[in-house]
Amino acid sequence: MNAVLGFITQPLAHDFMQRGLVVALLVGMICAMLSCYLVLKGWSLMGDAVSHAVLPGIVLAFVAGLPLALGAFAAGLGCALATGYLQAHSRVREDAVMGIVFSGLFALGLVLFVKVETDQHLNHILFGNMLGVQLRDVAETALIALPAIAFLLVRRRDLMLYCFDPAHARAIGLQVGFLHYGLLVLLALTIVASLKAVGIILVIAMLIAPGAIGLIVTRRFGPMMVVAVLAATGSSLIGTLLSFHLDAATGPMIVVVQSLLFALLVVIRQVRLALAPH
Repeated sequence: MNAVLGFITQPLAHDFMQRGLVVALLVGMICAMLSCYLVLKGWSLMGDAVSHAVLPGIVLAFVAGLPLALGAFAAGLGCALATGYLQAHSRVREDAVMGIVFSGLFALGLVLFVKVETDQHLNHILFGNMLGVQLRDVAETALIALPAIAFLLVRRRDLMLYCFDPAHARAIGLQVGFLHYGLLVLLALTIVASLKAVGIILVIAMLIAPGAIGLIVTRRFGPMMVVAVLAATGSSLIGTLLSFHLDAATGPMIVVVQSLLFALLVVIRQVRLALAPH
């Protein structure tokens, strides 16, 4: 018991670990809740597209002297809107359009980054720097995450119906366009909130794994969201503590924990199916 208590309390004696853990829990919660809708809607690749597309916006915001979060949000939302427009006005499948758009914008971001002289470390943009966050970063993450969480909770029934059956949602008078673009805006905002924690590459795992874990455990949407939030916040806590004791990168460690949890649940489910009476 003392060993477990020391495992938890020793890292939290440091201010930077406390700040990192708060950010990790906020990011884990909003990513988990949004993940359920993305998995239900089949938008997992959209999260991948938007997360990679924010890089040119970050670089251009730096050049213009604007907040990096503003550039990231504009680029992410622009990517989502461009993907929808191109898919609607071409014969190419949506997944192909997203692959072209996000890879093209990500490559543009890399070109711009190399051309701009800056002391900003590329690894921190790509993979995050959770233990390097300051109080203003915590406040910025909370300012984005908490209203997004509130919106998802207030409109959860409408969003669930839209993701499950858009035609029925439109037939009963729901504002399908508002819900569609609302989800896109939330996706862009969530990625911006996650930049300091896990970066633009690892955030895609945070946006997929929790919803997938919830879907393995239950088929009902309410319990699915609860399981997803518990899995994401639990993985954030364990991953942050492990990163301190193992001297490892925090963001990647959180993703590793989530991936192992997903794999473990898949194995458990297969074993239960194999042992179930036929």
